[in-house]
Amino acid sequence: MLKTLEKHPIISICILVAFMLLPNLDAIPVSIMEARNFITAREMVQDNHWLLTTMNGEARYQKPPLPTWLAAISSFVFGIKSVFGLRFPAVLMVMLIGSFIYKLSQLTLKSKTHSLINALITVSSFYVIGIIIEAPWDIFTHGFMLIAIYHLFLLFTKEKNYWKNTILAGVFIGLSFMCKGPVSMYALMLPFLIAFGITYKYSNFKRKAFSYFSILLLALSIGSWWFIYVRLQDPATFEAITKKETGNWSSYNVRPFYYYWSFFTQSGLWTIPAFISLLYPYLKNKVSNKKAYRFSFLWTILAVILLSIIPEKKSRYLMPVLIPLSINIGFYIEYILRKFKDLKDKKETIPVYFNFGLIGCIGIIFPVVAYLFLKENIAGYWFWYLAASAILVTLGVSIIIQLKKKNLQQVFIYTVLFFASVLLTVSPLSKALTSSNYKPIFNLYKEASAKQMQVYGFNYVAPEMIWQFGNKVPEIKKDDTFHFPKENTFGMLANGINPDDQAVLSSLYTIEKVATYDLNTASKDARKYNGRLMCNYYVLTKK
Repeated sequence: MLKTLEKHPIISICILVAFMLLPNLDAIPVSIMEARNFITAREMVQDNHWLLTTMNGEARYQKPPLPTWLAAISSFVFGIKSVFGLRFPAVLMVMLIGSFIYKLSQLTLKSKTHSLINALITVSSFYVIGIIIEAPWDIFTHGFMLIAIYHLFLLFTKEKNYWKNTILAGVFIGLSFMCKGPVSMYALMLPFLIAFGITYKYSNFKRKAFSYFSILLLALSIGSWWFIYVRLQDPATFEAITKKETGNWSSYNVRPFYYYWSFFTQSGLWTIPAFISLLYPYLKNKVSNKKAYRFSFLWTILAVILLSIIPEKKSRYLMPVLIPLSINIGFYIEYILRKFKDLKDKKETIPVYFNFGLIGCIGIIFPVVAYLFLKENIAGYWFWYLAASAILVTLGVSIIIQLKKKNLQQVFIYTVLFFASVLLTVSPLSKALTSSNYKPIFNLYKEASAKQMQVYGFNYVAPEMIWQFGNKVPEIKKDDTFHFPKENTFGMLANGINPDDQAVLSSLYTIEKVATYDLNTASKDARKYNGRLMCNYYVLTKK
């Protein structure tokens, strides 16, 4: 099957990504990071805040606006309330990442099969997909940087006719900067540059010096103009936000140096192959291209080391590591596809049988486990349950059969399809686990507008709640100072009111509790229940 896909590799990669992500793109609830970005996109469209970006009416300059622009533009096609439309540009970036992993691999490997293996591993790595929900703007900054790296590689290796690569490298570095500042320059490009220098060496530096200068100039021009504009238009707010964001790198979410040492688990189904691919002394003499393997290995390890130096650490910051890691995993997968039938050493065969056999078994037992897990909640979701069961059992059995035959090429393809099928058929079942306490806030804005009532926020209103509400929720209390509405009667969303604030409000208003909104899909007694996703709704009338 790999030979068939090789005929149209880029199209095959894009079709696979579309198959596994687009049909149920809006099935997963909007995350906190998505909500912030989607609110900003909504206010771009509704309030024309395309440059001085806002969230809930307040300045939001923490991140550059390019991904938000793309989401806002997509909303013109699909609608500003369409989660599918707002997530759609991120899916296109997954397609681009898979395509440019293929193209970059081709430069070093000169093998369509091996390059396609690398690309398929990338787009079926757990966190490459997970990041488009958890921290959606990351996929843009690293996707654009990967395109820049592809053109940098060509620039470094060409002897002539490299002006096109010079311009494109500079443009895409600038676009990456316009997504999340210098994050990808540090986490993805810097380790690439060091690994390239160690492995392939830089040549003709003087001849290409003007190209390097041009890249720097282009990247700075494209990547910095928005920051300069905001700095000039709203200097006080910009400086305050910059100071806070800079301070977070050394004082917020601080983790020990070794926090990222389990980074290879972020590849999901490829965790065991990822670990083995990092055993350099074992694999270096088995791979088809030792120099290219050393390059991907160094790129991966250097990326982890550089990220580990930064005191602030979060699991999502590891996403760029999965780009070189996918290439690294590809060397091990290509080796076992090529040699597995001849392998006799159990130290080499057992990990293969365990990894893919486990995936096959998961597919086979899925119907039983899913039914026991869903139980009475399965009503209304029988179609997706039966579809998921039929597809995953079929793929699970196929993986086991082909593994027994030592046909690792088919096992690999079935594993990629297994991952895609889980996203396609299992993600809709997540709605079946929605608890009875779940009460969305979609209709409140319409109901309040019908009564010509403005809704305000007090204490804390989660971004997810504001996104679902559909409009701004101005805060009554900011920095310990009350800013009471001019209206005699208004609505108020509040996530708890302390006794002192309750006394102040009660002295001025008659307070009537009307409803409770809860966006938790988990029940209140579950560990996953998050109190910040709940708000009480009150109507206040001036005394």
